[in-house]
Formats: sequence, structure tokens, C-alpha cells
Amino acid sequence: MALFAGGASRLHELRLALVELAALPVLVLAISKLLGGCPRPTPLAMLLIFGTAALPLVQLIPLPPSVWTALPGRDQAALALELSGLQPSWSALSFAPDKTWRSFLALLPPIAMFIGVGLSGSADRGRLVHIILGFAVLSIVLATAQVASGGDQLYLWPTTSPGTVVGFFANRNHLATLCLLTMPLAAVMGARVLRRQDRSDKLTLWLSILFICMMVLSLGVIRSRMGVVLLVPTLAGSILAAWIASGGGRPKPLLLGLVGGATVAVGAIVIFALTPLLARFDTAGVREGRFENWPIVAEAANTYLPLGSGLGSFDAVYRSVEPLELLDSTFFNQAHNEYLEIWLETGWLGAALICVFLVWFIRRSWTAWRARPGRERDIQRAASIGIGVVLLHSAVDYPLRTETIAVIVAMMCALLDMAARSDEELTVDMKSARRRQRAD
Repeated sequence: MALFAGGASRLHELRLALVELAALPVLVLAISKLLGGCPRPTPLAMLLIFGTAALPLVQLIPLPPSVWTALPGRDQAALALELSGLQPSWSALSFAPDKTWRSFLALLPPIAMFIGVGLSGSADRGRLVHIILGFAVLSIVLATAQVASGGDQLYLWPTTSPGTVVGFFANRNHLATLCLLTMPLAAVMGARVLRRQDRSDKLTLWLSILFICMMVLSLGVIRSRMGVVLLVPTLAGSILAAWIASGGGRPKPLLLGLVGGATVAVGAIVIFALTPLLARFDTAGVREGRFENWPIVAEAANTYLPLGSGLGSFDAVYRSVEPLELLDSTFFNQAHNEYLEIWLETGWLGAALICVFLVWFIRRSWTAWRARPGRERDIQRAASIGIGVVLLHSAVDYPLRTETIAVIVAMMCALLDMAARSDEELTVDMKSARRRQRAD
């Protein structure tokens, strides 16, 4: 449901509600298994889950007038009530309680995915990875059909700009994110067949090479600026993870084929798409809203410290502080910087959660990259690259505000969290998965 109905982040409440409803049975089953003694996420991951889910709920707690009017940034709201002749009443900390509640509901699918993947067997996790890779291919096929239609046909979201390459998303930047975060998954899935025990399945490696070439060429057509900037480091990380997955040592000919295929795809972009790509970076005479507006957002965020203005309140807060000289026919619906927007909406609590997440990410990634090659470890290394791509992209955009990307990243986080498990625990997990498969 998240893949096919979660490709937009606003004005599509019904489709997003379907994804959130689909998450409820998964969440209930996952929690019941946790309570039944199944392996749990690491303590740091559990802290992140509870903290992230609790944050919007805390912002919705009704506060007495004497409390909320004394909070930083509430003086204008109190003044408006006074000028209207109204008495302040109990109110939530958030300036937009309805959107804060929607933010909490939007967290349910990624939380359900994270816990559910952590409780799944190795075979099921492998199927999920294949599903994500297949979805990326379908997205590119749909995007190709959208461009070939020559108009506004085959676009799934009314808020999309016709003529852009978006696939199942409403924004081409999010499709670029999908292309980038699936590359390391495909690379390790193909390269690991080069290890001695998997030498018979060379078709998987050829499919992996074809997949990566398709994603690289697609980025040239999508023309997402950050997608192009992140392409080379993503390819470098994917090739390194593939080399480790192949067993290390002297690069094997087929692994060199993976490098060669990616290089040829990049070369094709340079030859056939360099001019339109450079045009995307040419902002001379054009106001680049996100960069010019970031200082305004940062100043507004400082006004609402230490607790923030409430999740989902960015639009209302920014409209109240936007300088008149910047008003034009466009509107700044998001900060295009997740860290800055979280700083505005959640203050010190959100910043603390980001810091905890980064500590968790660095620790789990360090463990995964130090481990010996193995099926589970290969996927964990690829997941760390995918998460890193999204963290970098979030500095200039908002990919995690689409349910599709949020759920995929949650799956990768669950895979990476398993780096804390020993090889013996993962082996037991794989054997139990095989037993269940034979029983079915």
C-alpha cells in the first residue's frame, strides 16, 4: 500500500489514510509477537521508536491558558485573542493540532514496517528487498510511459507538474531518491553470487548490472539536482559493498563488469543529457527559494525554542514571518531541509532525537561494515548506504515526508539494526525461516 498509494505528502488524505489503515494490522501483530518474547530491536532503536511516536502526542496535550500563553512564540496568538475580545482557553502546544495528529498517523506505517521486518525471517526479508527493487523498475517504466504520452496522461497525483519524470511519485526528486537508495541493494544482491557457494547463479549478477545501469540512466532523465550530486558517492559506496559481498580480494571479471556498466551509464548521461542537467543548476537571474528562505526559517525556529511550534505547523508559521518583498506567485510549503524544519516544529526534543538516530546509525553501520561477508551482512551494508543517501538528500529536500520513502527507509533501518545480532543469532533466524517455509 505504501508503494502504490504513498508517493505524495500533501492534499491526498484518502490515499494516505489507506496506507495508515494497512499499517494497523501489521503493527498489532508485530507488537503481539514482541510481547510474546520474539527478538526485539536494540534498546537504542526502541528508544527512537517510542520517542518519535510520543513527540506528536505530547504536542497535543491540552495546556491551561496560563501555561501555553507563556510559551515562547505564543504572544501573537494571545494578542489576537485579546483584540478579538476572546478569553484564552485550554490549547495544545502545537499551532496546528490537526496536522500534528496527521503527523502521528503518518508515523504508523514506517513504525509498523520497522518492527515487522525485525521479526521476519531471512527469506521474508529477502523477498521484501526484491519487492523494492521490482517497484523501482515499475516506477521507471511508468515514468517512461508518462514522458511518451506527451501530456498529462498516466500521472497519478493531481499536484504533479506534467512533463516531469515522476513514476509513482508526485515529485521527481523523490523518484531520484528511490533510484539512489536501491542501487546498493541491487549491487550486493548481484555481487554475492560471486562467492564460492553462489557461483552457479550468474544471471542474478547480470540483472544487477542491468538494474544499476537503468537507475543511472533514469537519473539523467529525471534531472533532479541532488540526485545527480549524490550519484557518484552512491555508486562508489555500492561498488565497495559489492566488492566485499563478492568475497574481497582481486576484483572478479563480472564485478568489473558491474563497474564498467555503471561507468558506461554515467558516460551516456554526460554525452546525451549534460546540457539539460547543467541548465538545472544554472540559477542565474532565478530566485532559489529554499536557500534564501532558510535564514528566515532558522530565525522563526529560534522564536519557538525550546519546544517548537508543533509538527505540521511549518506552513502557518512561515506565512506569519515571510517578508513582503519575497511574496510572489509561488509558495514555500516545506523548508526543503528536514533538519531545519524539525528544529522549527519540535525544538530541542526533535534535535535530541536526530542526535540519537545519528548515534544509532553510526554504531550499527560500523558494526555492519566490520563484519565478514555474508547474506545478512551484505544487505546491512547496502542498507547503511541507502539510509545515508536519504540523510544527505534530506538536507535540501523532504523525501521522508512521503510514505513510500519513509516505509522503505524504515525497512532499511530494521535491516541495519540487525547488525547488532551475532552471526549465530542470524543463522538460527535463517534456519527457523526455512522450517516455517517447509511447513507452509
